[in-house]
Amino acid sequence: MRTVPGRPPNGGFVVSRLDRYFEISARGSTLSREVRGGLATFFTMAYIVVLNPLILNRVTDGQGGKLGIAAVAAATALVAGVMTILMGVVARFPLALAAGLGVNAMVAFEIAPKMTWADAMGLVVIEGLIIAVLVLTGLRTAIFHSVPTQLKTAIGVGIGLFLALIGFVDAGFVTSTGNPSPPIGLGIGGKLITWPGLVFVVGLLLTIVLLVRKVRGAILIGILSTTVLAIIVEAIAKLGQGGRGWSLNVPKVPDKLFSAPDLSLLGQFNLFDSWRTAGPVICAMFVFTLLITDFFDTMGTMVAVGQEGGLVTQDGSVPRAREILLVDSLAAAAGGAASTSSNTSYIESAAGVAEGARTGFANLVTGGLFLVAMFLAPLVTIVPFEAASTALVVVGFLMMIGIKTIEWSDYEIAIPAFLTIVVMPFTYSIANGIGAGLITYTLIKVVRGKPREVHPLLWVVSALFVLYFARGVTELMFV
Repeated sequence: MRTVPGRPPNGGFVVSRLDRYFEISARGSTLSREVRGGLATFFTMAYIVVLNPLILNRVTDGQGGKLGIAAVAAATALVAGVMTILMGVVARFPLALAAGLGVNAMVAFEIAPKMTWADAMGLVVIEGLIIAVLVLTGLRTAIFHSVPTQLKTAIGVGIGLFLALIGFVDAGFVTSTGNPSPPIGLGIGGKLITWPGLVFVVGLLLTIVLLVRKVRGAILIGILSTTVLAIIVEAIAKLGQGGRGWSLNVPKVPDKLFSAPDLSLLGQFNLFDSWRTAGPVICAMFVFTLLITDFFDTMGTMVAVGQEGGLVTQDGSVPRAREILLVDSLAAAAGGAASTSSNTSYIESAAGVAEGARTGFANLVTGGLFLVAMFLAPLVTIVPFEAASTALVVVGFLMMIGIKTIEWSDYEIAIPAFLTIVVMPFTYSIANGIGAGLITYTLIKVVRGKPREVHPLLWVVSALFVLYFARGVTELMFV
């Protein structure tokens, strides 16, 4: 079925209703593009079903308790599926959600050792509820609109560079050298001497060729083709995981496709005991850090995905921003309630947008696949990082294109934009990049004698980011 942008598709009553509700034709998309985009998004972020349990299971809590891998995997897929579908239906925006990387590590390595897992997840629930209140009062949306348009563009560009780095690191193309200088390098000892590394390079070049030749589904075809190549290589070389083998998933056909999900962790959280166990100051700092990270990571991701899909207006606004931020806030609380850590919007959604997704209908596909993944967890593990990472690098390039719209001759905006862009990949944090840019923007306006050009909310946000960056020293004062 071919659809002319802006004209309802030919089809039955259900198809027409879906088109009108999700504004598929109005946004220049088609059902087939939305499905293709939903598939691409799922395949680029399905790794979280495997990785999140490994991170949360790695440490014990303050009382020696551990979270079961199978239970965390099932809960991770369930919450990701439900919240991604909710984002699609309520916000009608192609933004998928799942357990947030970085935040889950913070919960595992910093928070849980000072209390029980239930207490730690209770703090995550509190943080999500606080952000939801900020959305309902209009404050979170107001802060989003107070950020200068060119800084919003810089956020998207920075995330593109960050996304490319994530892809290179996940694929093992860029690794830690273990030395102070240089801290990272190419492959192992500056050489690509592993079969998985070669598979990634071949997959990346294939995806680039498909992209420049404007092949429909280039990114999705790249992921699937690279996965097939990886399966063949693994069948011949028997590389396994780790060392010079695959980064995470070993690409081989599993012995079984079906496994019943373990949902025993749902509801295993405690809202108040942590404040007595760890103390109110420590708990308040944890909640504040989680809040700042979630608050601004989502804002940056929303802008970046919107820019990639041409869904952002000239003033940097995103359609249905309030609904997007509200669902994201509820996802954070839902992640804590299910013991999967805070769930947040995924920048990997840009892979789906690059495949043509423009509406929340793509989320129905992505979310549905996450729900299926609860029962087909062994099948999800077939796609290795080396295959999924090809999409992240290509999407990173597409998101970098917006850099040309920044006025680099105007230092008042160029320097904050530069810091926003480079701090994100260099510190592995979207929130850090946004904070560096906003603090610098406010400071430059003050020293140039233009404090009135800074939106009142940005003064508050900049001050909060100063506290955020100084939290290490603050924590030492009370530990």
